[in-house]
Amino acid sequence: MKQCTHADALPHPEPKPLDETCPECLRDGTNPVQLRLCLTCGHVGCCDSSPGRHATEHHAQSGHPVMRTFEPGEDWRWCFVDHVLV
Repeated sequence: MKQCTHADALPHPEPKPLDETCPECLRDGTNPVQLRLCLTCGHVGCCDSSPGRHATEHHAQSGHPVMRTFEPGEDWRWCFVDHVLV
């Protein structure tokens, strides 16, 4: 079973969200489907079901490896690099 090699290097405590919603969606005039929080810097981006896929775009541009859901009542993390739930 593949494991994440990046979770141990995440900052503690996790960063505060920089926004309440996806700023790129606001800029583009689109609606985010689900929100994700970058656990390296606090960027809030939309999921891959959203038109802009801004959380994945943030990972591609920044190299930040792990995000978590930013949805109320959900509690999971995803490593973009290792392609596993953390």
